[in-house]
Amino acid sequence: MANRPTADAGRFRTVPERSPDFAHLSLDGLRAYRHALTTEEGRVSYWRRIIQARLDLVRVAEIGTVATADNLRNVFAEARVDTGRRALLTVLPMDDIPPLPDLAEIWAREPEVGNESHNKALAHDLSKAEAQLSAYRTALHKRLSAATGELIARYREQPALCLSALPAQRPVARAANG
Repeated sequence: MANRPTADAGRFRTVPERSPDFAHLSLDGLRAYRHALTTEEGRVSYWRRIIQARLDLVRVAEIGTVATADNLRNVFAEARVDTGRRALLTVLPMDDIPPLPDLAEIWAREPEVGNESHNKALAHDLSKAEAQLSAYRTALHKRLSAATGELIARYREQPALCLSALPAQRPVARAANG
């Protein structure tokens, strides 16, 4: 027998309500904020994966294999960690956003084959950076959820607002007769 929704399937969900935290944002501003959060979350997730890969390289060096990250070094040179963050902090206060690690400094340090204390310190710092990025990502998710709830609350109050998210159709130009 297939799972069928019951009449009370949604009764345990809370209905999003408007938040005074977003009162200063227009609908377009709220959408832009959500878009910025989503973009930043994508960058942070990518950085976390890169840090985890670098940590794997350090662990390989700990067992005596030569491994460098020269082919990955430019990843952080092209996209600084704090570029998207500043834009997000101007919308709401930053008290819920944890600090970000200094990835450029950590990234510049190479694992050293045979130098156990150096590699352990680097692995520790990479693990700490990954944890900081995870905390930052969690804070982004919290903000994204709040902004999404605000958007839903606005749509529930004024359902026609949903239509403004659709792309506008351009009038079709008619060829002149003759």
